[in-house]
Amino acid sequence: MRSRMKLGDFLVAYLKKIGTTHLFGIPGDLVLKLFLQFARPKGLKIITLSHEPGVGFAADAYARASGRIGVVCVTYGAGGFNIMNPLAGSFSEKVPILVISGGPGEDERKLGQLIHHQAKEIESQFKVFSEVTCAARVIDDPETAARDIDAVIRSIWMNRRPGYLEIHRDMVDQMVPVPADLRDGKFELPEPQSDQRKVVEAARETAERFNRAKKPLLMIGIEVHRYKLMRRIVDLAEKMGAPVMTTVLGKGAFPTDHPLHMGVHVGPLSPPPLRKRVDGADLVINLGTLLTDMNLGSQPPVITRGKSIWAVDNKVNVSFHTYTEVNIRDFVRALMKCSIKRHRETVTYVDNLPKKRASAEKKLRVADLLSEINAFLEKRDDYMVVAESGDSLFAGLEIRAPGGMYLAQGYYASMGFAVPGSLGAQLGCKRRPLVLCGDGGFQMTGPEIAQAPRYGLNPVVVLLNNGGWGIFRPVTARPDLLEIPAWPYAELAKSWGGSGFSAETIGEFRGALKAAAKGPGFAIIECRIGPKDLSPISVKYIKGSVRRK
Repeated sequence: MRSRMKLGDFLVAYLKKIGTTHLFGIPGDLVLKLFLQFARPKGLKIITLSHEPGVGFAADAYARASGRIGVVCVTYGAGGFNIMNPLAGSFSEKVPILVISGGPGEDERKLGQLIHHQAKEIESQFKVFSEVTCAARVIDDPETAARDIDAVIRSIWMNRRPGYLEIHRDMVDQMVPVPADLRDGKFELPEPQSDQRKVVEAARETAERFNRAKKPLLMIGIEVHRYKLMRRIVDLAEKMGAPVMTTVLGKGAFPTDHPLHMGVHVGPLSPPPLRKRVDGADLVINLGTLLTDMNLGSQPPVITRGKSIWAVDNKVNVSFHTYTEVNIRDFVRALMKCSIKRHRETVTYVDNLPKKRASAEKKLRVADLLSEINAFLEKRDDYMVVAESGDSLFAGLEIRAPGGMYLAQGYYASMGFAVPGSLGAQLGCKRRPLVLCGDGGFQMTGPEIAQAPRYGLNPVVVLLNNGGWGIFRPVTARPDLLEIPAWPYAELAKSWGGSGFSAETIGEFRGALKAAAKGPGFAIIECRIGPKDLSPISVKYIKGSVRRK
């Protein structure tokens, strides 16, 4: 960096300085100059897809998989509003995303005329983005531009939530002063700071409570993902020796093949042994766990504060004592330094799947298909799992992802996440994605898979084809409204440059998985299942919903 730079050059240099390697976006006239600036030699690797929602989901998954900020560049209005839904999901699930949008220049604004792509007012897009970001700024003053950009990106990293920059097209070549501290070679983004006195006290009280407990357990949530604490949590769990469960949103934050991992807790939808173990616990230590309806199986929370500890949102609640200004990262580090009496308990992993694999000639059912995926992934540490919403979200909770590498929108649950998300995730962590996706979700954003060959990506898409939005069929009086057109998925895969397979039996599915794994490119395996066949957790969820009515 230099003391004075063109704004566009400064932004590229800043992003590279914080470790950004890829930029996801679609060019448009009001952002074209800035977009081309990003793509200059020694710039960023540009990833363009077919539609802004796919771009947003890809950047989100890139951030989840890589632990870096995902960066998106879109045009004003038509592009910006298109990316709102993926960004809302990033906000609700604490994913650090930077959205950069173009906009009309100052001279155009002074004319007082309507600018193409404009909604109600020129400022309308900024106002909307302000609702789903932790920081949003219009960069319109060259003298403060560098500091304003820095402030937004710092807020993104501190809060692990999206931020927004609107850079109008006549600002890109403006010369801006660059403060000395931003030019410093040791420049790093800040982490949330803790009051170390409170950290020590919270850890001490937690350790004392744990040492007195007879049946403690650990519940792992989303913040373990966001602050990249997976290795430290494994070390802490092994020091404590207590059973470990993850929430829906926290799945993947603890290795599914670890001997202390008992399973995914979904409130009353959990397998009976998990519910029994949670109900019988005299201390539950929740690390990074959010109180969401999905984590609780869509039931109202029943929190026994006297026997629970919560570390989330930069505070720790030890029963009725609250310690503010305590970041989970510092809390876990302090716990590791405490004297902890190791708990000893035989832990068995529990799920809802059949105990035995089905015979090859059996017709495909979702539960058996999931067992086959687990068997396929058992020795494939170079794979990860990306799950779509709907029934695939609940089904994905049964998959034992290798090394715990698993991504899904476990709370916001927008359909259309998985396929473009798998492209971003593979760019972010280099693992091959196995994608679990329904035909409904695929018809929203699945054609983005055609972009995979351009970037050397090769996801394996397991497509559950039940002819519609199947998860709603048991609870609607008009199932005809849930039907969708029949697409030739396997043939489409071949037309788009990948491999396509169809399977109706267990044996056909096993063969398709093996063939897809051997292929160098992407693959779609169309799994034809019954219109009313759902994953075990979805069945429980629907039954519970009916009872509540």
